[in-house]
Amino acid sequence: MTVSRRALLLALLFAGALLPASLVGQEAKTEVKAEAKAEAKPNDAVVPVPKEGGWMMRHENFNKRVKEGKVDLLLIGDSITQGWEGAGKKVWEEFYAKRNAVNLGIGGDRTQHVLWRLDHGNIDGIKPKAAVLMIGTNNSGSNSSEQIAEGVKAIVDKLKTKLPETKILVLAVFPRGANKDDPRRKVNTAANEIIAKLADDKQVFFLDIGPKFVAEDGTLSKEIMPDLLHLNEKSYRIWADSIEGKLAQLMGEKS
Repeated sequence: MTVSRRALLLALLFAGALLPASLVGQEAKTEVKAEAKAEAKPNDAVVPVPKEGGWMMRHENFNKRVKEGKVDLLLIGDSITQGWEGAGKKVWEEFYAKRNAVNLGIGGDRTQHVLWRLDHGNIDGIKPKAAVLMIGTNNSGSNSSEQIAEGVKAIVDKLKTKLPETKILVLAVFPRGANKDDPRRKVNTAANEIIAKLADDKQVFFLDIGPKFVAEDGTLSKEIMPDLLHLNEKSYRIWADSIEGKLAQLMGEKS
């Protein structure tokens, strides 16, 4: 066998050996992708979880309060809702104290924490006329807009099931950050577009009062939200004024 023929034969054998190896590699990659997809974690925004410490104590105090009855209005959310007891206290007394309102806001809560609370006593044995829900901004650092919207939907579905006679006013997640380019504001804005579709205008209603907090160019002033997230007395009044007409209607009050 000449050197050239021998080289050609070796080249053909080498090429033949590569083909099956290439196919095996493609199959391996396909299997890895399939396994990764199968092992993908579910959207944690819809998986109810509790917290410990002071969070649990506040949760249990909610349960004690609702057991007393006389609950006509619920405000459900995170630290922004809890702030009705702080910077918003004066406005709360003016708008909600006489309405047998209960504040179900806990600082740091995400949708999954609210879901757990609703399953563990926060709304048991009551028939409020209305519930105001504003939640999701704490999810914006780790969840997509779609996942946040799924979390809000899970909460709304639970409220509809457990409180079938209660009108639910879902508020768009409030603006945060200095301007429209803030990454987490962008996540919330996209989530709001999906959340808006939850409204059936029968039991569930949607209201976006975000524009009330920002300037025409979308900038958010520290005079409205001192840390560009949480509210002060001025912005709590904006909140109350902005939903009052709709809330009165949902509660069956005269406008």
